[in-house]
Amino acid sequence: MQTFMIPGTVFMSLLAGALFGVFKGVALVVFTATAGASSCYFLSKVVGRPLVFSLWPDKLSFFQAQVAQRRECLLNYMLFLRFTPTLPNTFINVASPIVDIPYRIFFLATFIGLIPAAYITVKAGIALGELQSVGDLYDFKSIATLFIIGVVSVTPTLMSKTKS
Repeated sequence: MQTFMIPGTVFMSLLAGALFGVFKGVALVVFTATAGASSCYFLSKVVGRPLVFSLWPDKLSFFQAQVAQRRECLLNYMLFLRFTPTLPNTFINVASPIVDIPYRIFFLATFIGLIPAAYITVKAGIALGELQSVGDLYDFKSIATLFIIGVVSVTPTLMSKTKS
C-alpha cells in the first residue's frame, strides 16, 4: 500500500495491533512501512524525477540546491518530518528522491521516525473493540507528543544555526 500510495495503511496498523500485540505489531508495521516507503522512493526516483525535471527544471534545481546546503543536517530534518504529522508520509516518500535526499538518510529517518506513530496506532488496535471512529486514534495528547518528539529531533540543527 505504501509503494503505490494506496490509502488505508492505518487500518493495517490497527489490525497488526489487534492480532500480534504491541511489540510484534510495532515491529511488523515499522518493517513493512519502511519497505513500502523504500519501494515508493525508488519508484519515484525512476519515474517521478525525470518527469519533474522535464516539467520544472528550474524549480527542481532550486530545491536540490537547498537540500545540498543542508546535507549535514538532513537526518534531523527527515526525522522531524517523520515524527510530526505535518506532511503526509506519501509526499515525503515521493519527494525525497526527487530533491536528492540520499537513500541511507531516507531509510534511517523512515525506520526510526515511524516508530512513535506505529506504536500509537498498534496500541489503539489492541483496543479495537472500543474505537468508534478513526478520529479516536489520534487524540490531542498523541498529536502533541509527536510534535514534541519532532521538535527535539530538529533542535540540534536549530542550535547549530544559532551558533553560526
